[in-house]
Amino acid sequence: MRVHFIAIGGSAMHNLALALHEKGYQVTGSDDAIFEPSRSRLEAKGLLPEQIGWFPEKITNQLDVVILGMHAREDNPELLAAREMGLKVYSYPEFLYEQSKNKTRVVIGGSHGKTTITSMILHVLHYHGVDVDYMVGAQLEGFDTMVKLTDSNEFIVLEGDEYLSSPIDRRPKFHLYKPNIALLSGIAWDHINVFPTWDNYVEQFRIFIDSIVKGGSLTYNQEDTTLHEIVQASENTIRKIGYTTPEYFVEDGETYLETNEGPMPVEVFGRHNLNNLAGAKWICQHMGIDEDEFYEAIGSFKGASKRLEKLAEKNGSVIFKDFAHAPSKVQATTNAVKEQYPNKTVLACLELHTYSSLNTDFIKEYKSALDRADRAVVFYSPDAVALKKLDPIAPADIKEAFGRTDLEVFTDPDAFKEFLLNTSLRDTALLLMSSGNYGGLNLESITSRL
Repeated sequence: MRVHFIAIGGSAMHNLALALHEKGYQVTGSDDAIFEPSRSRLEAKGLLPEQIGWFPEKITNQLDVVILGMHAREDNPELLAAREMGLKVYSYPEFLYEQSKNKTRVVIGGSHGKTTITSMILHVLHYHGVDVDYMVGAQLEGFDTMVKLTDSNEFIVLEGDEYLSSPIDRRPKFHLYKPNIALLSGIAWDHINVFPTWDNYVEQFRIFIDSIVKGGSLTYNQEDTTLHEIVQASENTIRKIGYTTPEYFVEDGETYLETNEGPMPVEVFGRHNLNNLAGAKWICQHMGIDEDEFYEAIGSFKGASKRLEKLAEKNGSVIFKDFAHAPSKVQATTNAVKEQYPNKTVLACLELHTYSSLNTDFIKEYKSALDRADRAVVFYSPDAVALKKLDPIAPADIKEAFGRTDLEVFTDPDAFKEFLLNTSLRDTALLLMSSGNYGGLNLESITSRL
């Protein structure tokens, strides 16, 4: 099969390209910018485009499939050429469904935790030698790519994102997968640029629940009251299985899970991560892994890349980075670090980087998100606000929104870097939360201090 990718350089897109190449497909692609690690990984397999840019002449009737990435625009020259020729143009999730129509589809959704839960499931299956197809939003230890597609595996495990499928397909990605087995971790308003109201956002999860194959199952976090209500209200003929956070305790900076066999140490920590673990256990049981086998494997799970990832630890100091940017995740991550290190000074630094987080209508959702931090810092770029064509935000607005008068706000990346380099990290847990890079911050310059 001949497949062409429009916007091949994206994190998800280049992993799908690698997976299809591994499957034996003939893969080509284009993009107007390709950064690391996508560039090196595509180049290693001979898939890196010879020239950067869009080339309509690459679109021919010899192509079987065109896959359109979210990064491309509606007026993309290659897209226009494909549509003019009448070629089938798939979005990323639409193509994944086509590849998995004859498999048992396991879809992990929710506003937060879906990458971690998917990673936990794959870690456990890999530990026990169970081979499955998958798509996950982070690089995992022991896995070469973030996507795997075969013709032989019975199961496919998919991280179900609620963001839009493509520039010409405005449906949320997780609406397209039609799961046999599904999980929802919770609902917390996000993506305000796409879902401008809370009710509109919640509606996407109702649609997802109704998309589950009749006779299938939904495992869900019943501690989330909004989620619990819409699950119970759904008339879809599926099994509904609620889960809650398991019993655990923290001792000398280590988290122990209470099990039938006694306390078990785990590498992950924080109430939200142990709640994720409970959901992952249920899904693994649906896939044939019993409870004892799950616990045996999960003890060695260190976390997904950029999800409470430990960068350095020495002489009583520790540095973590986390992808957290939505209010609920920022609060959960900050609380987790303070719970794990109650005797250390927790210095929590958050970059406001996404469209939602820089929107004056949404920023009030961050109230109390950093309260458990002993010292709280927010960095944002006024240029990023202007680039997104949003109303200007003043540091005073940030402080008011977070509800902390002692909040330290930086708008200059050099000043923020100097702050980190000149602040004592003695007996400190430094938490860096962002889906960006703090205006180009070199994390090695910070971790090398330890």
